[in-house]
Amino acid sequence: MNPYALTVQNLTVSNGRHGRAAAVVDGVSFRLRDGEVLAIVGASGCGKTKTAEAIMGLLSRDQWTVHADAIELGDTNLFSLPESGMRKLRGRAISMIFQEPLTALDPVFTVGNQLSSIFRRHRGQTRREASQSSAEMLGSVGFADTGHIMQSYPHQLSGGMRQRVVTAMAMACRPRVLIADEPTTSLDVTTQAQVLDQLTRVAQEYGTAILLITHDLGVVAQYCDRALVMLGGRVVEEASVPELFAGPRHPHTRDLLRSVPAARPG
Repeated sequence: MNPYALTVQNLTVSNGRHGRAAAVVDGVSFRLRDGEVLAIVGASGCGKTKTAEAIMGLLSRDQWTVHADAIELGDTNLFSLPESGMRKLRGRAISMIFQEPLTALDPVFTVGNQLSSIFRRHRGQTRREASQSSAEMLGSVGFADTGHIMQSYPHQLSGGMRQRVVTAMAMACRPRVLIADEPTTSLDVTTQAQVLDQLTRVAQEYGTAILLITHDLGVVAQYCDRALVMLGGRVVEEASVPELFAGPRHPHTRDLLRSVPAARPG
């Protein structure tokens, strides 16, 4: 078995909508170990989200050109899979949490209905089994009254509650890799900490590797093992979190660290 949960080699994403190709991700390579939390950090527009969307196969071929030597989920090369193959893996072996939870939740279905459908589709469970699994999953992300949450519609929940629901959905099938793209951007500091605590705890329990996309080095210091720093579509620095904070090598990393002087790992 491949010891790396995710391997990305020489990933390039170009936007050619205006008659010329402009690379927004340029030769990105990294490896993510099982159970590891790896941050991709950088300012807005540096290519973090497009890296994640390319890995998940979510970029429209009409607007984007994606090249890679390999994008491997364990021993499976995602880059060589047709869309039908990716659909079988998304949500089961590799999942993604998006910045705004409402984009991942259908407003016309209850939370219980949406979460149960994942267990039925990917695990083949009956309605009763899926309902029980959904309640257990909601409990694992910190909900006490799971019955009430399952009967609720997304608009009836707070931002922090919706983000926990999205976390439950992403972790429902115990994926090998979870990509979390700025999962707490719209939340207050207290709720952000609660959501990230629950996310990393559940992932650790399941052995899931996390690729955490963020601009917040305070979050990196507290929750991540390693970090990639991106600038202009390229990785300009890669280090363990203690090394990154103790001796940043690239000027851009130093600039980012100066913006959060209180951030320290651990």
